[in-house]
Amino acid sequence: MKNPFSRQNLIYAAVFLAAVLLTAAVAALLANINQRKAEAALTAFNRQPIPEGELDPAVWGRNFPLQYDRFRLTETDYGQTPYGGSDPYSKLERYPALVRIWAGYAFSKDHNEERGHFYAQIDQENTQRVKLVDQPGACINCHSAQAPGLIAELGWEEFNHTPYNDLVDQLTIGSSCADCHDPDTMELRITRPAFINAMEARGIDLSQATRQEMRSYVCAQCHVEYYFAGENKVLTFPWTNGLNIDDISDYYAGLGFKDWTHAETGAPMIKIQHPEFEMWSSGLHAANGVACADCHMPYIRVGSVKVSDHWLRSPLTNLESACQTCHNVSAEELERRVLTAQNTTAELLRAAEEALLDAIDAIAAARAAGATDDDLAEALRLHREASLRWDFVSSENSTGFHSPQEAARILAFSIDLARQAELAAMAIVTALSGN
Repeated sequence: MKNPFSRQNLIYAAVFLAAVLLTAAVAALLANINQRKAEAALTAFNRQPIPEGELDPAVWGRNFPLQYDRFRLTETDYGQTPYGGSDPYSKLERYPALVRIWAGYAFSKDHNEERGHFYAQIDQENTQRVKLVDQPGACINCHSAQAPGLIAELGWEEFNHTPYNDLVDQLTIGSSCADCHDPDTMELRITRPAFINAMEARGIDLSQATRQEMRSYVCAQCHVEYYFAGENKVLTFPWTNGLNIDDISDYYAGLGFKDWTHAETGAPMIKIQHPEFEMWSSGLHAANGVACADCHMPYIRVGSVKVSDHWLRSPLTNLESACQTCHNVSAEELERRVLTAQNTTAELLRAAEEALLDAIDAIAAARAAGATDDDLAEALRLHREASLRWDFVSSENSTGFHSPQEAARILAFSIDLARQAELAAMAIVTALSGN
């Protein structure tokens, strides 16, 4: 009987398998070519030049209708996620402790969950914070695509310190394609000077950035902590010492900078703003080369075409595209993992808020007992340090998910520092009473 495993038969089998694999590879290549042709046809057909300075997304959308249709969905209210979403509910009502933690600052009067990018300028113009306080034009930087044009017209420093309310009537557009894309090549680009200045100060040459890095850098133009430096209120990112909260705290302390004086304790305070880029930078996703766009603008299929989803939103609403590309587990399991991190962070945030309120009460009691600023110097320093660390996590819009371990570390220190502030104030009361 002929041996089925003879050398000749094995050679035939190997040739057959190679032919099958080659056929599959050719078929895949042809499918890829056809897809690229379809994509090219969509953008090349009747494509019109986009003038430099064109901000209207609808004009860009004539050439890129699929991306534009998805971007228009940022106007959609898709509801609430457990700790975010697009419904502009009042965070002050949901978390009443914030009113006292920010006592004396405009955020204690108005602080809502943000809506989609479509509303960036609309919500900025309507917030009570710009009505209660004369905000500088620097606030426009992240809320209107018209910021680069105003910067070119006025100059960087003049733009920054011109009052927001003197410029608001000129603002008609929120986020736009032009914020992130070159109109000629559609390559990603940086359009905001503050980010360029901050990266240069860190020794990072943006001209050498990879496309994957740019898919985070375009977001980092706005989703960061910042302050207004000097009399000209120049928008500045406090990154000279590094991106983590300890580096940022040291930076501010070295400047002797404060955003406001706390109305109850008299402490010189820092208000942290949405430091998503900083928190993400310390996380596991960043360490593995995952960009902001991978999760918040994942690739999707529209018919036979693959495009980057320009409906920027919480990945919790789109786990299949946002997460399952890398994680081979069910959507239910992915949601469980996200909420485990967020629930833990939320518990620590509430604990930190309780500790901060106790510290505020203790310092206020010490003042009522006759304590001076000199008496309270250490308690006030501890109050400031505890509050800015709590705020770093509270105002970062992932509820800890971008870097769960770092969020937990920061909040552990916040709670400890707040309790130290409380004890320091109580010790002063004891000393003043003579007991």
